[in-house]
Amino acid sequence: MTRDRDPANGTDRADRTQPPDGAQPESSWRPTMDRKPAPRAERRRLTHVDRTGRPRMVDVSAKPPTARRAVAEAFVACSAETLSLIVDGATPKGDVLTVAELAGVMAGKRTSDLIPLCHPIALTDLLVQVVPDRAAGGLRIRSEAATVGSTGVEMEALTAASVAALTVYDMVKGVERGVEIRSIRLVSKTGGKSGEWVRPAARSASASGPSPKARPGDRTAGRIHGRKKGGG
Repeated sequence: MTRDRDPANGTDRADRTQPPDGAQPESSWRPTMDRKPAPRAERRRLTHVDRTGRPRMVDVSAKPPTARRAVAEAFVACSAETLSLIVDGATPKGDVLTVAELAGVMAGKRTSDLIPLCHPIALTDLLVQVVPDRAAGGLRIRSEAATVGSTGVEMEALTAASVAALTVYDMVKGVERGVEIRSIRLVSKTGGKSGEWVRPAARSASASGPSPKARPGDRTAGRIHGRKKGGG
């Protein structure tokens, strides 16, 4: 057998694939050359990433539309002096409560523009309430979103509460820069394949205290407490 010499280093080309002296056989010291990709069925499926690693939206076309509702909350802690200015409408920038509630509603409607892979959802209702709580030392924010569709509205409710809280900060930062935004979280959701979910009471309690209970006649997303349909 004639071996072709490599003029660069004087070795036989036929020997270049052999392991060095004392090394293990080629099958063990060059494993990557023989490695094959895992079968398609064994590859892990990520709902927001396709098989090539590119981001994608989840296809919800096969899901039946159902009535869906989600509730989220946040808490904005501030000093007693700042809270009094907010309640009295005496902050330099104006009506904090109204502006924050409106900002929350506007943001909830634009959730898909902010969260890249969220579906644009036709909301049937969106309610944001900002309520002063002197005992807790701040403002309690509650948002409720509703729709009839193939995917949930948790992100819409959370976005609404988050932006309402940020707006409060923007409105009062000239008075108190140490204002804190706390406890942005989902409280409950209904509808869809997973059905109803409610945050456990033990986990929902916090330093900011429990959420205020709805009173008869108070409006929530998609319903009115204490009133029957068709009632005068």
